[in-house]
Amino acid sequence: MELGLTFPLQRFLKVKTPAYGTQPDRRFCWDLHVIELRGRKSLLAVHCHSRYTFVRYDVSPLQWMDISKLFREGLLESLTAAGFSQARAEEYLQRAGTFFITRTHGRREVAFLNRAWEDVLALDLCLDADRQAQPLLDRAVNTRPSRCASFDGLGTGLDRMAGTLTKGVETWKNV
Repeated sequence: MELGLTFPLQRFLKVKTPAYGTQPDRRFCWDLHVIELRGRKSLLAVHCHSRYTFVRYDVSPLQWMDISKLFREGLLESLTAAGFSQARAEEYLQRAGTFFITRTHGRREVAFLNRAWEDVLALDLCLDADRQAQPLLDRAVNTRPSRCASFDGLGTGLDRMAGTLTKGVETWKNV
């Protein structure tokens, strides 16, 4: 799985610019960004294929040091809170394979990441400042009609991710 780091996240983590990704299947690509929510550095993760979004609030400096682990834990918590089974989420991660840090996955995908960020800010009232996982905020963002790079027209990130996790299983064998 490719985790594309935005330029602000690369600077924040003080990492050299990674290589471009090579994964042609956007179902296994995410773009990650550092955002500030209520004065706290937080992780914004946006699925390149569906625009499914999750937030990890108030990430500690130690957690930022292992961005792959931070992402994995955040994704599992978000998907299970959204109603997907732990087994389905784990199956997706297993199929996606090893995490590779890359650049973001293109201008269109980053444009949709920016729209997801705007939605997060607009839905700030759903933020629970007492926890890192943000199931209410994630749900509010993922049930808001939006556009994304891989689908025409309006839809929700939650519905698109559901399609990826359920219908996608049959096609993963062909990837």
